[in-house]
Amino acid sequence: MEYAVYKGDELLVIGTLEECAEALKVKPATILFYQSGVYQRRGKNSNKRRIAIKLEDQP
Repeated sequence: MEYAVYKGDELLVIGTLEECAEALKVKPATILFYQSGVYQRRGKNSNKRRIAIKLEDQP
């Protein structure tokens, strides 16, 4: 499964959970937290927060 991590409108990295975590120097659990509803609600007015989106596999 691949993830895309954004900071505001800027794409930071696309890759597996482990690849994204390594590129951003965080734990894989942090990438999962970036996509959680709790994290997104906390910073809904901030363009400086990182947001992770799970990418769907295309057939």
